[in-house]
Amino acid sequence: MAGTGLFTEILDGEAYKYYSDGEWKKSSSGKLVPIINPTTRKVHYKVQACTQEEVNKVMESAKTAQKLWAKTPLWKRAELLHKAASILKEQKAPIAECLVKEIAKPAKDAVTEVVRSGDLISYTAEEGVRILGEGKFLLSDSFPGNERTKYCLTSKIPLGVVLAIPPFNYPVNLAVSKIAPALIAGNSLVLKPPTQGAVSALHMVHCFHLAGFPKGLISCVTGKGSEIGDFLTMHPGVNCISFTGGDTGVAISKKAGMIPLQMELGGKDACIVLEDADLDLVAVNIIKGGFSYSGQRCTAVKVVLVMESVADALVEKVKAKVAKLTVGPPEENCDITPVVTESSANYIEGLVMDAKQKEATFCQEYRREGNLIWPLLLDNVRPDMRIAWEEPFGPVLPVIRISTVEEGIHHCNASNFGLQGCVFTKDINKAMLISDAMETGTVQINSAPARGPDHFPFQGIKDSGIGSQGITNSINMMTKIKTTVINLPTPSYTMG
Repeated sequence: MAGTGLFTEILDGEAYKYYSDGEWKKSSSGKLVPIINPTTRKVHYKVQACTQEEVNKVMESAKTAQKLWAKTPLWKRAELLHKAASILKEQKAPIAECLVKEIAKPAKDAVTEVVRSGDLISYTAEEGVRILGEGKFLLSDSFPGNERTKYCLTSKIPLGVVLAIPPFNYPVNLAVSKIAPALIAGNSLVLKPPTQGAVSALHMVHCFHLAGFPKGLISCVTGKGSEIGDFLTMHPGVNCISFTGGDTGVAISKKAGMIPLQMELGGKDACIVLEDADLDLVAVNIIKGGFSYSGQRCTAVKVVLVMESVADALVEKVKAKVAKLTVGPPEENCDITPVVTESSANYIEGLVMDAKQKEATFCQEYRREGNLIWPLLLDNVRPDMRIAWEEPFGPVLPVIRISTVEEGIHHCNASNFGLQGCVFTKDINKAMLISDAMETGTVQINSAPARGPDHFPFQGIKDSGIGSQGITNSINMMTKIKTTVINLPTPSYTMG
């Protein structure tokens, strides 16, 4: 169970502690932040409300620890990461329990997230040893006008202190996707988990503690964004920010100053369906892409743009599959579980009511109980409806009928988002042309949008983000280039 066994140390009475300087601590604020179970809508966990002074101490410890960690051999950093990955996977049950209770993730998917996270850490350790163990050697005479009198050696060095802010929907996986690259690259890391998902993240951090990482190298501060959010992101001790979430990231990017930023801020992922598409394949992927984890994924299918000639047939196939989706509590591994907060459910309902007022076709009756919203397919959606453009982050999917491929591409590109998209066709030439025309970070051909496998590049354009994720890209992003030039008194050439 959560907070027991190996995790007894992180719990104090009814509240979970925060992690600083290698110890689990209670906040001097004396305040706690409640975490509401989305299913029961009652307080299930409580975490510390850390103060700004505690953040200052965390940053000071992180800066000190990083200087020593940067001198730790790569193989030793990798060894500790492998150990943390092993502990994390061994402790998948209590961590998955937290995911079920605080973000209503179906039980089987919660276990999958934890195991996937362990695999990500191990892969990062291996990849880091490879790419950080290599440098470049440049010779001056390759540039016009120069003799071979200069040898240039380049290597990758750490940035310093990395601030990681993951989202509620993958609070373990999207935390380790920032933590592991930062650590293998020689950085220290400060984690600010989301409120919903904080207890899962605290359990995950304890696995790194048990692995034996140096004190101060990893910290985890919990609390209200309104009290420590800006203080963290604008802190002079932060040398890099990796953020996944919503439009809060735009505000962070404007305030952060001259430090590297890695941001993924959501999407309105379009699914373009051509006349020659395999409609059975499309229907399966629309269900998987649009409704898994109740649509609460940045890479969920958010709008279907289907050619008019095949729209009726596709809608019927999707309707039949929606009818088979199970709805209920995450403990029962239902397909559709409650959305994360009441405010989220209210926002989704607002989009649905707007579509109803503007006469979209409801393929199912709209139904809601508390945070639980039954899956809903909306046909004959028009561009004047909010659902055509806004990201619901829930189990509601709009279908827009198009008469030309160009119309679909135009709708996709008119969005302020540009994370992912997908196109379904049997003509690879058309698929490539459409992919090139879509203004998104990734285009999936004949499959739903998805993040992963975790070593694949993952990025958005426009309001969907800055920079690129994926293990290799994250390691590179969390380093900078250091150059040393050896100057010779006379030209020197190897003679073979």
